Amino acid sequence: MKDIEYTADYVVGQRAMYGNVSLLYLFGKRVFDIIASLTAIIILLPLFLVVIILIKIDSPGGVFFSQKRNGFRGKCFNMYKFRSMVIDAEDKFKELEDKNEVSGNMFKIKNDPRITRVGKILRKTSIDELPQLFNVIKGDMSIVGPRPPIGREVQKYDSWHNLRLSVKPGITGLWQVSGRNDIGFEDMCRLDLKYIRERGFLYDLKIIIKTIPVIFGDSRAF
Repeated sequence: MKDIEYTADYVVGQRAMYGNVSLLYLFGKRVFDIIASLTAIIILLPLFLVVIILIKIDSPGGVFFSQKRNGFRGKCFNMYKFRSMVIDAEDKFKELEDKNEVSGNMFKIKNDPRITRVGKILRKTSIDELPQLFNVIKGDMSIVGPRPPIGREVQKYDSWHNLRLSVKPGITGLWQVSGRNDIGFEDMCRLDLKYIRERGFLYDLKIIIKTIPVIFGDSRAF
């Protein structure tokens, strides 16, 4: 998968959005990301060990799943998750592509046959996303930001959709706390651009706080 190429609209839009963001915010956000991720990994280590054991017991295959995603400025990186699907899930995608249950340039189905028994729990609670804390430490992602897209999604983007790639992707974001799978692709992009325009320390903190009840009580997650 190749990094995306920028259009003139993308470059102009990116400059306009970055014009309102201070270097202090960008520096502080990076420092917070590193400290918060390291702290979370240490605290959640017992949970990680339990999840690893359950995945190994439940189905054959590795514990972690790595997938190519497009991040900041369209750069490709390997995004990590706890494996929640069967090991040949990517090979079975074509068989399920026409069963997509979300609108627009995304793919999700509620009763995906590729998801394992433990995987259903991991996805419902978003525990499968926790290994992305390592992506944050590496600098590929942030705690808060747009959802990192898959390459096949990016290839279908209109030029204005690429604007959501003008910041680092996040583990959580405005889309996740505003309705998640009830929100179509176009509205998700609009929420991402709203975040990019208005982001700041307090806005990030607000999204992080709102993420907690979503993790533990969102019945719409799949």
